Amino acid sequence: MVDTTKSGSTDVVPQKDPWPALWALVLGFFMIMVDTTIVSVATPAIIEDLQAEVNDVIWVTSAYLLAYAVPVLITGRLGDRYGPKNLYLIGLTVFTLASLACGLTTTVEGLIFARVVQGLGASMITPQTMAIITRIFPAERRGQATALWGATAGVAILVGPLLGGILVDWLGWQWIFFVNVPVGLVGFALAWSLVPSLPTHSHRFDWLGVALSGVGMFLLVFGIQEGHQYDWGDVLGRITVWEIIIGGLVVLAGFVWWQHLNSAEPLVPLRLFRDRNYSLANVGITTVSFAFTAFGFPFMLYAQLVRDLSPTRSALLLVPMAVMSIVLAPGIGRLTDRIHPRTITVVGFVGLAVSLVWLSRVMTPDSQVWELLLPMTLMGSSSACIWAPLTATATRNLPMALAGAGAGVYNATRQVGAVLGSAGIAVLMDSRLSTNGLPFDPSKSTPGTGLPGPAQEPFSTAMADSILLPAAVLLLGLAAVLFFVTPQHAGWSTKE
Repeated sequence: MVDTTKSGSTDVVPQKDPWPALWALVLGFFMIMVDTTIVSVATPAIIEDLQAEVNDVIWVTSAYLLAYAVPVLITGRLGDRYGPKNLYLIGLTVFTLASLACGLTTTVEGLIFARVVQGLGASMITPQTMAIITRIFPAERRGQATALWGATAGVAILVGPLLGGILVDWLGWQWIFFVNVPVGLVGFALAWSLVPSLPTHSHRFDWLGVALSGVGMFLLVFGIQEGHQYDWGDVLGRITVWEIIIGGLVVLAGFVWWQHLNSAEPLVPLRLFRDRNYSLANVGITTVSFAFTAFGFPFMLYAQLVRDLSPTRSALLLVPMAVMSIVLAPGIGRLTDRIHPRTITVVGFVGLAVSLVWLSRVMTPDSQVWELLLPMTLMGSSSACIWAPLTATATRNLPMALAGAGAGVYNATRQVGAVLGSAGIAVLMDSRLSTNGLPFDPSKSTPGTGLPGPAQEPFSTAMADSILLPAAVLLLGLAAVLFFVTPQHAGWSTKE
């Protein structure tokens, strides 16, 4: 590795042809993003096989997302210090081994632990991909590159349930994790040979910031997700759920205050947010990640337990969404360097919110399949207008000296959205089921048997009502992107 600490070089390191390196990175990134949603379609199968409760299996996703979100703030800095390629390869190794452990476990507790390790591996991978893109592509060519990165995230989140359904039906739920092993090995070989070793920069590590952000996030997510299980009362007879949630918010406020006071090198350099578009893109990606993570759980439970569809047939309902996102992604990527980001993203946010509301209205026991496919088509088209433009807008003016930190913060906010989406939808599903008179015991209602006739209507209503939560959260993202300004380095004629 080349150490440029003394020289202070933070320039772009242009490559003759950076695209092979980008495609190698995209493979690993695609794999870890698929794992943010692939568990949703396997939820009933895991519940049945491991004799678990719904909330336990949701923790299988939440634990992964939480372990992914918290360290990603510092792993970006570690990549700057020890080389993004090195951190990427270490993270890919950890992720692949943890995937093997996930498939081999026989208890839900063991699965949750393995998912935590898997999340740690993912946290090492993601900021390196963004940081490398920022450093090997010059600004005038970075739009298409970051658009591909953003589109990869969007497509992976949509493909996750589809791939999961096929694997669960044909091979068993364990294979949603085993499949990562060969992909991880191929990804490692490609990254080793195609990704360049970049100059490194020394950093002081804000360990207090790491501790505050980790504790705050855990308390907040634990309180939100477990609140209903404790009837929003005492936990272990000593502290209430609301005290846990408020404590998490207080600790997170303390984290932000410490970042402001830390004059050395804070974990989150607040000067990043002086760039208006970067700040707004972070808000936008948080809401989108919330929405896509949250919507999968109620929809898959509805499809498998009300419509009595197999995991594969349930996942096939998502095909129009995935196809439209994949088909439109290249064109949207090319537009990101030509059209004002506000134009594209507003269309995306409006369409995505409308599609979720539409879907909630047709999630009935006797609706036709085509009635479900139409909002899915709109959802895929809309998502293509969000992921790539948001990412390109966030990174366009990112200073080279803050490439790792900026990538880490952006990915952390995306994962925070996913964590809160997973926790929030769990609370709302429990609440709506109780409201509709269904103390749901999923171990007695598995795919192939479905729900009893009298329970189908109230269960459908509960799941449909739950999907309105991510639709409402998307309105915050829409409000944010309305205030995008024309980025630097853009050759657009659009003026403010």
